Amino acid sequence: MASATNLADLSLEQLGDIEITSVSKREQRLADAPASIYVITKEAIQRAGVNTLAEALRLAPNLQVARINASQYAIGARGFNSATANKLLVLIDGRSVYTPLYSGVFWESQDVPLGDVERIEVISGPGGTLWGANAVNGVINVITAPAEASLGMLASAAAGNLSQGLSLRQGWRFDGGGAMRAYAKYNRRQDSERASGIDADDGFEKLQLGFRAGMDAGGGALTLQGDAYKESISQPNAADQRHHGGNLLARWVRPMDDGATLNLQTYVDRSWRDVPGSYNENLQVVDVDLQYQLAAREGSQWIFGGGHRMAEDEVGNYGSLAFLPASRRLHWTNAFAQHERQLSPTATLTLGTKVEHNSYTGAEWMPSARLGWKLSPQLLLWSAASRAVRTPSRIDVEFFVPAQPPYQLAGGPNFRSEIANTLEVGARAQPSENLSYSVTVFGSRYSSLRNYRRLSDRTFVLINASKAEVYGVEAWGRYQASRSWAIHAGLTSMHERFSGANVAAIAPGNDPRYQVRLLSSWSLANGVDIDVTLRRVAKLRFTTVPSYNEADARVGWRYSDRLAFAVSARNLLHANHREFAQGGATGADPIMVGRTAQVTATARF
Repeated sequence: MASATNLADLSLEQLGDIEITSVSKREQRLADAPASIYVITKEAIQRAGVNTLAEALRLAPNLQVARINASQYAIGARGFNSATANKLLVLIDGRSVYTPLYSGVFWESQDVPLGDVERIEVISGPGGTLWGANAVNGVINVITAPAEASLGMLASAAAGNLSQGLSLRQGWRFDGGGAMRAYAKYNRRQDSERASGIDADDGFEKLQLGFRAGMDAGGGALTLQGDAYKESISQPNAADQRHHGGNLLARWVRPMDDGATLNLQTYVDRSWRDVPGSYNENLQVVDVDLQYQLAAREGSQWIFGGGHRMAEDEVGNYGSLAFLPASRRLHWTNAFAQHERQLSPTATLTLGTKVEHNSYTGAEWMPSARLGWKLSPQLLLWSAASRAVRTPSRIDVEFFVPAQPPYQLAGGPNFRSEIANTLEVGARAQPSENLSYSVTVFGSRYSSLRNYRRLSDRTFVLINASKAEVYGVEAWGRYQASRSWAIHAGLTSMHERFSGANVAAIAPGNDPRYQVRLLSSWSLANGVDIDVTLRRVAKLRFTTVPSYNEADARVGWRYSDRLAFAVSARNLLHANHREFAQGGATGADPIMVGRTAQVTATARF
């Protein structure tokens, strides 16, 4: 596999050789993966001029990324996007970061030092067979580099009109073998501006520390890593939000004498959130995962695995809402099997299923079938049929408004899992030395979607009473116009049809009908890089957020192997624009996303 540090110099054929793990839970070439997957490379992140993980995800054309305010984002794939989107599974080095409160991600609390990211694998489409419940519309797998790939010191400082950041990392080798790195990252962002011109009072400040170590142990490779963070977020007419937390992960990978591989991973994740005027939460997650990959023999490859996850939380309230009971311990236990069989020299069939038992609905099945035809070294055709499940979270079953009776919302005592059945057909090709592309056509039928039923004039409960059909196309490609000039293009287009009562009231998704992205990158003499991005996003369904066009630009200069500078600007076409509906579908005085400029300096020692 090519190193992520020299991806700018690779040909399109070599880019297809990048190894990924998210599609089959084993290493395989990107060009051979029968799925709609986009890889955000280390070099692409460096050239994007971004400071946070959420902003880096804008690079994936198969994701919809919208900023809600200074710290919060709505990130989704294939529809159903919202501030509490719950159909996208996010992993950071194998650690699932969704919250059992609503099966989504608190994006303001999830970040990594971007200089240590090796790649981000973004799958659009179901991934429940391997990754479990909530991998309904996609999987984001953030993979950082091993400790031995980040030796020495790296320092990066960014200063702009709306945000500032500082990142420090030191890596070293152990005398007895192995390596370790430690980092510190600080980000600060000023208040957003509302349409009326007043401050939104939503600025945030965050400090994060962490480490990663790798060494040989017990005949295998042992990885230990952890992070800790503390953040403060302003909010209007209330005290600041205060969040802090930490995690510790251990992973042991042992190759067996017969060619099989054993992978054992466990982690503990603690977090504390205080949102004055709303709720506070103390959460602990413990997760254990085991995977056994048999040696490939005669065109056959088996992978087995299983795991257990426990989440225990205690939620307090300020009177406006409550999770009842306040304290809850939830369990998820799973087992999966996947068999990949070569049917012919050009065709491969992959069958798999996962069964997962959860505390609310019991056992849920998530089968899938994938067929790939490698018609030539430059052309892969594939198709897939999958069933995915979004299991209930606390907000579906135990959410009450207000905190004391009489309740307006009285939970969802009979809420069950949401189901998605999806068909996909795709092609990935490199018809010439200068051109590569990927195209996927998909269709999904959703049943038992969340809705509500009135018990009286004043009280209602959450139920499964809606259905939806979502179908569309995802496409992206790269054209190497010359040795120094590359053009990247991406398009997603989809149609959503919902049925059931009160569909508009529950806002099933704030999704654009289409979005288009075009990136032009130049690698010039004397270490100068220029990147210009144009994007268009259609208006958002169920809201008054209009369509918009925007442009970003970055100029980078590698003064030497140890020192680099960059100037970047985002949202160049307008002083500000709306990206999402915040505070209701219309938003009387909505929060705007403003134009930014930033200078970055990076030094290696």
